[in-house]
Amino acid sequence: MKWAWLLVAGAAVPAQAQTGDLPPHDLVMRALDAHPGVEAASARVDAARADSEALRRGPHEITAQGTVSRRTVDREGRYAEYDATVSRAFRLPGKAALDRRAGALGVDIAQNRMEDARHQAALTLATLWYDWVLASELHRNAAALVANQQALVAATRRRAELRDAAELDVQQAAASLALAQAQAGDAAASRDRARSLLATRFPDLPLPVEAPSLREPAASNEDLLQLQRLIVERSHEIAAAAGTAERQSLVARRARVDRIADPSLGVRLFSERSGQEQGAGLFVSLPLGGGHRRALADRATAEASAARAEQVMVERDVAGNAAADAAEFRARHIAWLASRESVRHAEASAALAGLGQRRGAIDLADRLYADRQANEARAQELAMRAAAARLILKLRIDAHTLWIE
Repeated sequence: MKWAWLLVAGAAVPAQAQTGDLPPHDLVMRALDAHPGVEAASARVDAARADSEALRRGPHEITAQGTVSRRTVDREGRYAEYDATVSRAFRLPGKAALDRRAGALGVDIAQNRMEDARHQAALTLATLWYDWVLASELHRNAAALVANQQALVAATRRRAELRDAAELDVQQAAASLALAQAQAGDAAASRDRARSLLATRFPDLPLPVEAPSLREPAASNEDLLQLQRLIVERSHEIAAAAGTAERQSLVARRARVDRIADPSLGVRLFSERSGQEQGAGLFVSLPLGGGHRRALADRATAEASAARAEQVMVERDVAGNAAADAAEFRARHIAWLASRESVRHAEASAALAGLGQRRGAIDLADRLYADRQANEARAQELAMRAAAARLILKLRIDAHTLWIE
C-alpha cells in the first residue's frame, strides 16, 4: 500500500510521514495550502496589512485649491486675479497611536482567521477521508460475504448433483448470494461516491488505488485531558474573537476621541487687480462635532460590548465542544470494544454453523443466517471503529497536534 501511494504521489515520502490509516503528512499539508478557503483567508491577511498601513498613514491628505478670474471695474478697466490655497488636516494627539494599534490588531485577527480556515479545511478533509475509508471497508466486508456465498452455492449445487442436497437448498443459497451481491453493489456505490467527493474537493491530494484499512483507535484518559487543554489554549477561533473584542474597544475609544474633530491648517496666496494687491496668509478650520459624532461613538461602544460577549461565547463553545468530543470518544470506544467482541462470537458461531451444515447436523437456512449475522456484526464493528477514529482525529486536529502547525 505504501509503495502504491508513493507512485501515485509522484514523490518520495518518508515512511514515518504516514500516520496509521491517514494520508502522508506532507501531502495533506500541500492539499490544505491549496484549498480555496485557505487561499481566500490568506488574501484577506494581505488586505488587513494594507488596511493597517492605511490606518498608520491616516485618512488626511494635502488639499490644493485655486481660482483664476477676470474682473471689470467701471472707468478703470479689466483686471486678472487669482487665489490659491494648500491645506491639510492633522490628527490630534493620541489618535494616530490608536489607529496604529487597531491596524496591527486587524492583521492579527486576519492571521488567526486564516489559521482557523486551514483548521476547518483539515476537519473537512478528515471527514471526507474517513467517509471513503469506512465505505471501502464496508465494501470489502460485503465482497467477502459474496465470495463466501459463491463458494457455498457451488458446494450446494455439487451436493445436489450427488443427491446429498435438495433443490430447495440450491435456491436458498442462490437467493442469499444475490442478496449479498446487491449489498456489495450498494457498498461499491457508497465507496465510489465517497472517493469522488474527496478527490473533487481536495484535488491536490493524490489518492491510492485502494483506501487503507481502519486502524484501531486508542487514547488514554490522560491523552484526552491533554488534548482538551491544548484545544482551548491553541484555538485560533478564540484568539480571533479576543482580538476582535480588543480591536472593537480601541475603535470605541477612537470614536470617543473623534468627537473633537481634526483641525486643518493651510496657506493662502492671492493676487487682485492684476497684481496691484498681493498677499499671503495662514488659515485654520475646525469642524464642530455634534449629535452625529456622538451617535457614532455610542454605536462603537455598543459594538465593543457585543464583541466581548461574543468572545465569551466562542470560548465556551470551543471548551464545550472539546469536552463533548472527549466524552463521546470514551463512550464510542467502549461501544467499539463491545462490537469487536460481538464479531468474535458471531464469526465463531458462523464457523460452527458451517461445519454443522457440511456434516448434515443443521439446515442450510441456519448456516445462511449465521453467515449474515457475522457479516452484520463485522459491518457494525467497522462503523463503531470509524466513529471512534473520527473523534480522536478531530481532537488531534483541534489541538493542533496533527496537520495544523
